[in-house]
Amino acid sequence: MTVKDPARLRIVVVDDHTVMRAGVVALLAPEPGIEVVGEADDGRAGVALVEELRPDVALLDLRMPVLDGVEATRRIVAGPAGTRVLILTTYDTDTDIEHAVEAGAIGYLLKDTSREQLVDAIRSAARGETVLAPRVAQKLVAKMRRPAQAALTAREVDVLQAVSDGLSNADIGRRLVIGEATVKTHLLRVFAKLDVSDRTRAVVVAMERGLLGRPGAG
Repeated sequence: MTVKDPARLRIVVVDDHTVMRAGVVALLAPEPGIEVVGEADDGRAGVALVEELRPDVALLDLRMPVLDGVEATRRIVAGPAGTRVLILTTYDTDTDIEHAVEAGAIGYLLKDTSREQLVDAIRSAARGETVLAPRVAQKLVAKMRRPAQAALTAREVDVLQAVSDGLSNADIGRRLVIGEATVKTHLLRVFAKLDVSDRTRAVVVAMERGLLGRPGAG
């Protein structure tokens, strides 16, 4: 059984890039009150390490082999160790951030974070405080301020799916047994809802948002 020193925060670092992992360990080594007690090079090994060592904070990369950072986060948070997960990555897309936060990460930092910021973030995470890199926080706030996206109707999805299959308006009308003018009306509504101006962009945006299957799915 591992006995924790309450005066020291115990950390594990999980990153598949050896040089990056070594760099993080070296940054934290001279910091009083913080001890790196373990390292792992993939998500599954990281989860096992947390279960074994029960550290205060786990620093996880996002893109890793075997098990990615999001799923590793989900398993660590659901486990009995009580370890806080702090994501440390180069990726800052809306989707990456949302998935990590939804999985239970208490913080999300980027790898250009300074040593002082990293140390402060670890201490804050250990106290249960949410920690976000400024750029990440800006993205989350911007997303929250966006107006809600209008949903496509089932018929609009059918029309757009036919467009993605390469059909003309006349062909779409024959497939769906509707008039060509009705097809055009549906497409205009789709363009307005997706804030696009052409058929190709409408298909691309709908796929990005998960509103449409791949060509041939209709």
